[in-house]
Amino acid sequence: MSLGITQMKLRGALGAGFAMILGSVAMPAFAEGPSLSEEAFEASKQLYFEQCAGCHGVLRKGATGKSLEPHWKKTGADGSVTEGGTLKLGQERLEKIIAWGTEGGMNNFSDIMTEKQIKDMATYIQMDAPKPPEMSLAQMRETRKVYVEEADYPTEPMHGRNWENFFVVIERDAGKVAVIDGDTKEVLVHIPTGYAVHVIKASEHHAIEEPEHPGRFWYTMGRDGKMTKIDLWQTPDKMLVSEVKVAYDARDVAVSGDGKYIIGGGYWPPHFVISDAVTMEPLKVVSTRGVNVDGDYVEEARVAAIYTTPNEPTWIVAVKELGQLWQVDYTDLDNLRIDKINSAKFLHDGFFDPTGRYFQIAANASNKMVVVDTETHKLEAMIDVAALPHPGPGANWIDPNCGPVAGTTHLGVGTVTVWGNDPAGHPDNAWKTCYEVETDGPGLFVRTHPNSDYIWADQTKHPEPEVQQSVQVISKETGEIVKTIQLTEQEGHAAVHFEFNADGTEVWVSNWNLSDSLEPNGEIVIYDAKTLEEIGRVKGLYAPTGKFNVHNRTNHVT
Repeated sequence: MSLGITQMKLRGALGAGFAMILGSVAMPAFAEGPSLSEEAFEASKQLYFEQCAGCHGVLRKGATGKSLEPHWKKTGADGSVTEGGTLKLGQERLEKIIAWGTEGGMNNFSDIMTEKQIKDMATYIQMDAPKPPEMSLAQMRETRKVYVEEADYPTEPMHGRNWENFFVVIERDAGKVAVIDGDTKEVLVHIPTGYAVHVIKASEHHAIEEPEHPGRFWYTMGRDGKMTKIDLWQTPDKMLVSEVKVAYDARDVAVSGDGKYIIGGGYWPPHFVISDAVTMEPLKVVSTRGVNVDGDYVEEARVAAIYTTPNEPTWIVAVKELGQLWQVDYTDLDNLRIDKINSAKFLHDGFFDPTGRYFQIAANASNKMVVVDTETHKLEAMIDVAALPHPGPGANWIDPNCGPVAGTTHLGVGTVTVWGNDPAGHPDNAWKTCYEVETDGPGLFVRTHPNSDYIWADQTKHPEPEVQQSVQVISKETGEIVKTIQLTEQEGHAAVHFEFNADGTEVWVSNWNLSDSLEPNGEIVIYDAKTLEEIGRVKGLYAPTGKFNVHNRTNHVT
């Protein structure tokens, strides 16, 4: 997804912590070959982190994106050797690839980077990748800040609002989270968080041990590794209660079923960190480096996603490059039990079935949806799907032919794939494709609600603005697209991500501004979930992306 130059500069400022850490890493010295001035090297290093590392890795060994090492050599199963690398591609070809993208799914960066930045980046990735340092538990603890002491936490909501219908909204590029009253549609506060927050998680209802006041506390994870704790019972000016930094680059966070611990996963360093959920003090660090499903050792084995299992005292930790789901038992931190479940690469995001037993996650580079049985701690199934599945928070519903099903959009093709997910009641359909829906373009998110007759899918990855700005609504009864809705015709805007309100009568869709303006010109468009007609807009938001309704997320409503 493209971002304008001015926004990119803001993101660079927000990601300054990463740049500061990398600043201690010297520029590689070359006797011969590509080289940059120290200033251009530092600028390219920061820009690579912001725009490229997510797909290609900090060490540039590749994941969803290809390897960007200067030189690589691979040995095939038949003993054949293949060599390649950015040095072999050369400066001119690399500049064209960066500027115009590839048919394999890489975005064009001609509208994101200047010509000089593209030229310098092409040179930068022909040089050896600088390796960032590790982060110790002591370093993490030094970053902890407390804004509201536990003794000052209120015993009841201080604002008199229906907080269980609040929406917590990521304002991605501004490094903020907005809290919106779902009843009145008022923006209550813009809370400063980590850089480019990817996900927000709350304490949830749990089958084994119920946390106190599920949904009250929310935890964010920024791409800079900063976790923040938000208390929705506070008055808006005091909702940010504490923060801590557990990595230099990160994506996800989750709360234990009893509400006692939070876990944050790192891209770099490749590890996860367990902290006290009340104080935010880091307690334990576990490296995720290891041997992948192909038998190769992987140093940059990143934590892509973390989820709390609804029926077990465990977390599911998706280790992207290993192709493994780690089921982590948090009942004894001193003797941490981790069951490592082999699946497929590269793991990204997922969601539970309605029973909470089965976890369904995309292995997008393998074109599979992976299913894990969290009761047995074993792989249940792998479902072949279209190119690059990306379900986001996912969707479960009842199909008239297949019974309970789930679905995913895809980054690589305009398709929604639907599969059966009820092995107890519908064993013949379980973990098999039920049907596919051809949409106008590839997208990021699919979402529904038990009280809705429809499934909503975006098309954010399509290159044409008109399609990118539109969402498609699919009938649960027929599996057919019943309406295409274009949110906006504003240049540089796209439609992305869905969330229903608590009772399922409204659908909230982000009109995500991608232009170079730093003004709060993004908005959320609200639709009647039954008539599919627009009923309102929440304005004054900074590039709103993910939206999370307290009731739905706390009660596992997908």
